[in-house]
Amino acid sequence: MRYGFGLFVILAVSVTARADDKAIELQSTDSTVVMRVNAVETLRYVYRDPEVSRPYFAPVRTTSGLQVSRNHPPQEGQDKTDHLGLHTGIWLSFGDISGNDYWRLKARTEHVRFIAPPTVKNRIGSWSILNRYLSKDGQSTVCEETARYSVELFPHGYLLRMTSKFQTEKNEAVFGDQEEMGLGIRVNTLISVEKDLGGRLLDSEGRRNGAGIWGKTSDWCDYSGPLDGKWAGTSLFSSPTNFRPSWNHARDYGFLAVNPFGRAAFTKGEPSRIVVRPGEPLTLDFGVYVHESAKEEDCDLPKVYQQYIITASKP
Repeated sequence: MRYGFGLFVILAVSVTARADDKAIELQSTDSTVVMRVNAVETLRYVYRDPEVSRPYFAPVRTTSGLQVSRNHPPQEGQDKTDHLGLHTGIWLSFGDISGNDYWRLKARTEHVRFIAPPTVKNRIGSWSILNRYLSKDGQSTVCEETARYSVELFPHGYLLRMTSKFQTEKNEAVFGDQEEMGLGIRVNTLISVEKDLGGRLLDSEGRRNGAGIWGKTSDWCDYSGPLDGKWAGTSLFSSPTNFRPSWNHARDYGFLAVNPFGRAAFTKGEPSRIVVRPGEPLTLDFGVYVHESAKEEDCDLPKVYQQYIITASKP
């Protein structure tokens, strides 16, 4: 499969809608989609970056502008500089698809085109993308991804819904078993558990921090803490419509991922091998809730998760 580029370019196109007293605006260029709420940039989707060969969201901010993702690139003296170029805000990627490593940027995830341009309708912003996963030599397509993103405002933040359908035309694609698979986020250094300034990891079962959460499954997992006098952070949701529950890859240094592929990596069980055959697509649903409140207890994570699963996988 081969595609032409430069045929579908969006330059400074913006759409706006209101939710209660807040207005969502989506603006797109030839490399990004930017979301603003009441003129405050909250989320930037980067689909073309000369240094990072897969799409990602960075920076990630609350609706008031508090940055909950680590700086990209990390700032010397302020952030740890580990995983440079890999831990870029929010990303969906895979360390092994048919032997190709997209997580560590050893193979390329290539933006092909917009299937649906950024639009705001019924108070929800959305857009859809076609990506192709290239072999590590760049000569062939391993699989394609149809990715739909939608953003909806909530009382203490917004919910980013991510639905990706993976498919092949001729050969099968095999998703392997690693820790480095699935949906990841790197949080602001100031709310990392390791920084010891009040940040914490918490899952839906009440377990806390890396020692309690790593390798466990849960409905949701939250990484948040105090920022500029507020409580702010992100929750990762894994839909029950996915082929199996996701394990939490939770680290106190500021990293969290939800991963349904790592059976051997997390439990030492039988290695997972998920095969995508022509005409038999694999669909994954995840959600990211970006939130800010006066106090930790003000944010009702179980309620937002229930709202997420009601609409996950629906058009």
